Amino acid sequence: METNRYRPIARVLSVLLLVGGMVLIAGGLFTHSQVSAQLAQEKISMPQGEAIAKLKDESSRKNLEAYAGQQLTTGPQAKAFADHFVWQHLMAASGGKTYAEVSGELIKKSQGMTPEQVQANPELNKLQGLKQQMFMGNSLRGMLLNAYAWWTAGSVCLWGGMALAGLALAFGAFGFFPRKR
Repeated sequence: METNRYRPIARVLSVLLLVGGMVLIAGGLFTHSQVSAQLAQEKISMPQGEAIAKLKDESSRKNLEAYAGQQLTTGPQAKAFADHFVWQHLMAASGGKTYAEVSGELIKKSQGMTPEQVQANPELNKLQGLKQQMFMGNSLRGMLLNAYAWWTAGSVCLWGGMALAGLALAFGAFGFFPRKR
């Protein structure tokens, strides 16, 4: 007799959890489709063959081989490309220096010089080109990692929505289907 008092509460919870779960699932699916659509527009192909084999880092080769030759359309692909391809090329080009280090070096070496003097100096001109390359590579990497972050947020919504739907079923079973004695 005691459980009959809780059945209406279980019914309400079941409906609320189901609605919440469906909203989260829809949000997750929407996020995944938006990220995929935006990445697909860029028409980035994942590296394959020689491009992967040339990488010095074994971990990077393994991470990229899983996606070799595919079009980049998912968050995990974006993360792999950013961390294991773009980053490796940036580090190879700069001798392991970050954008901030390259930029700081250029600022230090060109202190008090005009842009024309920097341009005329072969060492500084080369450093200026490396700084620009590092900036563009880091910008691309940041955008790809942002896509990965949104993909991950969408995945969290999907899994959370499924968990809420599962709880809704459990409460619904208790609230809507009384046990027979």
